Amino acid sequence: MRVEQTDVCVVGGGPGGLMAGLLLARQGVRVTVLEKHPDFLRDFRGDTVHPSTLRVMDELGLVDDFLKLPHAEAPAMTMDTATGPCVFADFSRLPGRFRFMAFMPQWDVLNFLAEAGRACPGFRLEQSAEVTGLTRENDRVTGVVAETEDGPLEVRAKLVIGADGRRSVVRTAAALPLAGDAAPMDALWFRLSRQDGETVPTIKARAGYLVVAINRQTYWQAVQMIPKGRYEAVRATGIEQFRSGVRRAHPGFAARLEEEIRDWDDVKLLDVRIDRLRRWYAPGLLCIGDAAHAMSPAGGVGINLAVQDAVAAARILGPVLRAGRVPGTTHLRAVQRRRELPMRVIQLMQLHLLGDLYPSTHRKSTDRPLVVRLNRLLPFLPHLMARLIAIGVRPETVGEAAGVRN
Repeated sequence: MRVEQTDVCVVGGGPGGLMAGLLLARQGVRVTVLEKHPDFLRDFRGDTVHPSTLRVMDELGLVDDFLKLPHAEAPAMTMDTATGPCVFADFSRLPGRFRFMAFMPQWDVLNFLAEAGRACPGFRLEQSAEVTGLTRENDRVTGVVAETEDGPLEVRAKLVIGADGRRSVVRTAAALPLAGDAAPMDALWFRLSRQDGETVPTIKARAGYLVVAINRQTYWQAVQMIPKGRYEAVRATGIEQFRSGVRRAHPGFAARLEEEIRDWDDVKLLDVRIDRLRRWYAPGLLCIGDAAHAMSPAGGVGINLAVQDAVAAARILGPVLRAGRVPGTTHLRAVQRRRELPMRVIQLMQLHLLGDLYPSTHRKSTDRPLVVRLNRLLPFLPHLMARLIAIGVRPETVGEAAGVRN
C-alpha cells in the first residue's frame, strides 16, 4: 500500500471540499484532496453560485476571473402558482457588489477551484481515489484508506475533513450520530434545449405538480418534484405520463419533450434528504457540507452552506495547523457551533415555509401555498428570502490568514 503524509486530508472534491483545501493551502497548510471520480463532468448537480460565495472569491482576488466563465445571472427568483405570479426572492437590495445568483455548471466551478488550489505549493488533488475507510490510533482518526488507479493508498493526516456529500463514507465509518427530518419530496432532473430569449418562471406549481426550470443559457436544467419514495410508481406509469406532467406546467416545452426526453435514461432521480449530524466531529475528524447536514435542492442552498462551512473551518483551524499543532475537539466543536444555527434555520425554512409547495403522498399540493400567501401580506418577504438564500444567517469572511487581498 502506498502511504502518504499530509496535514489535512479532505475527502470529497465538491464545492465545500475544494474550498476548504484551497483556503487551508493558502495559509501554508499541506492539504490532500481525494475525489473518487476521474473528473467533475457530471450533470444534474447543484449549479447555483450564491452572492456569499462570490464574496469569498472576491476576498481571495479570484472573482473577476471566475465571472469570466460562462454563466447566467438571475436578479430574482420567480414563482407562478394558481394564485398568480410572484417574486419569491428579490436580490436587488442585497448589500455589496453581488446582487444576483450566478448559475454556472458545477464542473466549471470545481475546475476553477482546483486550479486555484494547484497554484498553492501545499495543495494536492488526487482523482479516481475512492475512500473506503478511516484509520485510527488510540480512538483518534489518523487518516483514510482509498482505492486508486495505482492501487491502495493510505493518507495519514493530523485532520480528516469529510466533505463527501449526503451519502458520506466518512460519517458512516465514524459512526457519528445522525438526526433526520422526513424530506417531503424526491426530484427528477432532466434538461431541455433553450430557445434564444426564452423565459419561464423559476418555479411553477399547481395542484399535483411543481416544476423548477433554471436557465443554463443554451438549455434549461429542469426538475419535477414527486412525492417522497414514489419514483418506481411514477416510472411504472410510463415516460409519456412524465412528459404530460411537465407539459401541464410549460406547454411551450411540448415539442422538445417529445424529441429530447425519449426514455427514463434522460431523467435522473435525486433521492432528497434533509438530515443533520448531532455531532459533526470526532477526534481527528470534522464533517462539513452535506456530509454534516444534507439539504433539499430548494434555493440551491446546500452549496452555499458547504462553502460557508469550509470558510469557517479554514479560519478556525488554519492557524492551529499552520503552527504545527493538531486541532483538538475544542477547535472542531467551535466550527459546529459557528455553523449549526445557519443550517438549522435553512432546514426549518425548507421543511415548513416551503413544505406545502411540494406534492407528497398525503397531499398532492395546495393552490394557496404558505410562502405565496405570506409574500402577498408582507412586501418585505422577497427581500428577506433573498438574504436567507443568498447570504444566510451568518455569512463568513475568509480572514487575513488565507490570503485576502489588500
